[in-house]
Amino acid sequence: MKNFNTPFRGGRLQQCLLVLLLVLLAGCSSLRLSYNNGDTLLYWWLNAYVDLESDQKGWVQKDIDKMFHWHRQTQLKDYVQVLTNAQRQLQSNPTQADLLATYADIKTRAQAVIVKAEPDLADLARSLRPEQIAQMEKKFAKNNEDYRKKYLRGDAAKRQKFRYQKSMEQFELWFGSFSREQEELIRQASDARPLNNELWFEERLRRQRSIIGLAQKVQREKLGKEATVALIHKLIVESFERMEHSEQKAFFDAYNEGTARLVLTVIKTATPTQKAHAVKRMQGWIDDFNSLAAEAR
Repeated sequence: MKNFNTPFRGGRLQQCLLVLLLVLLAGCSSLRLSYNNGDTLLYWWLNAYVDLESDQKGWVQKDIDKMFHWHRQTQLKDYVQVLTNAQRQLQSNPTQADLLATYADIKTRAQAVIVKAEPDLADLARSLRPEQIAQMEKKFAKNNEDYRKKYLRGDAAKRQKFRYQKSMEQFELWFGSFSREQEELIRQASDARPLNNELWFEERLRRQRSIIGLAQKVQREKLGKEATVALIHKLIVESFERMEHSEQKAFFDAYNEGTARLVLTVIKTATPTQKAHAVKRMQGWIDDFNSLAAEAR
């Protein structure tokens, strides 16, 4: 990206590449279609936050295209490995430790993608104007209001039910429908996880404040490329390691362990037909990733 000494646009740095991963791992049946249009979707998403100006649009799009090309050439085979391992776990007798190790592996791969984008994100950061930081803050505020409506309303029982229903949407996507007896066991495992939506919301606000602060610092001090990359890298690392160093570490650990037990409950209660459904779906993704990777050669 070009070297501009104008301001940096807050919320972009982490979420930009996380959206790429969400597009990549979207729970839809047409993964190849989603991925092949991921560059456009990412550009639209970015523009919605920043409201890109005419002198930014061209090189931002080129950098997104370049990032997707790198991702297709270097990362998709890794995702095949992750899914192949998940298939093996599903067909065997995985432990909670196995699931937590898989989660850690995915987390590491996600961080690697974002770190790869640091130079491009720094260029974008240095090109953004003050009004674009203000636009980002407005977008954050709107998203936070949506979060409040979904996750901070009702009593604990209603929040537990909503969380369970959201989890079941994903489980049914992979395994198909469940019996009433299975649903009761899954609901028990879901409710056993610690519940503190206010804490998650505060973490969300903390990340946003950090991003806004970084944006304002780059703008105020007219930081160079190297200094901006260093700030972005520090923020990325801190965000990924937040749960390990937070004063709320006990809660985060308990939540991750509870989520692993929830997934383990689903696997252990799944019928052979349901497991075959999940294995088949994973194989479809594996085939798509292999085809997408081959197209990049």
